[in-house]
Amino acid sequence: MTRFRDRADAGRVLARELARYRGDPQVVVLALPRGGVPVGFELAQALGAPLDVFVVRKLGAPGQRELAVGAIASGGTLVVNEQVVRELGIAKVAVERRAAAEREELARQERTYRDGHPAIDVEGRTIVLVDDGLATGASMRAAVLALRERHPRRIVVAVPVAAREICADLRRVADEVVCASTPEPFLAVGAWYEDFAQTTDDEVRELLATNSRRSTR
Repeated sequence: MTRFRDRADAGRVLARELARYRGDPQVVVLALPRGGVPVGFELAQALGAPLDVFVVRKLGAPGQRELAVGAIASGGTLVVNEQVVRELGIAKVAVERRAAAEREELARQERTYRDGHPAIDVEGRTIVLVDDGLATGASMRAAVLALRERHPRRIVVAVPVAAREICADLRRVADEVVCASTPEPFLAVGAWYEDFAQTTDDEVRELLATNSRRSTR
């Protein structure tokens, strides 16, 4: 597979995969920050759709921060992996304590990214959830489950590159999954980009503001 030049290039490639949604007034693009926002920006521009962030904070197990026992997402929705919690014997209060700490950081990020603007209402709309790639899919899965509670009409997961088995797994929770490329061996998301520099908070704010200005013209 040819690598993407950068996230903007990946977003344009993804836009071709989703051309059937172009011009649909019910479509909203939600990007997982920070890396998903440059991808989502190009996609939103191509589809003529509004763009917003959907923040997800994973909840790590006590002493095993990389092992997710759940996640908290935009709007404060808490998703818990009950199987992992049972297997590890984690007390409910420990999960709630971790969620409270992450809720503060989530709220800070949303304030930072949106500059005080309200979140886009997603009820009854077709939501395209975007990231720059999927390795484990844990954050994206949590995002889909949390978004369901806001009653969108349809949830489409869209990424430029992902592990094949992760795309298959997400089809169990999303209405549609579009993975532009599923290379084997997968290695890592960054391996498929020539430029995978970290996206900054300032870049996220600017891209959201630019899309908002264009959407209101």
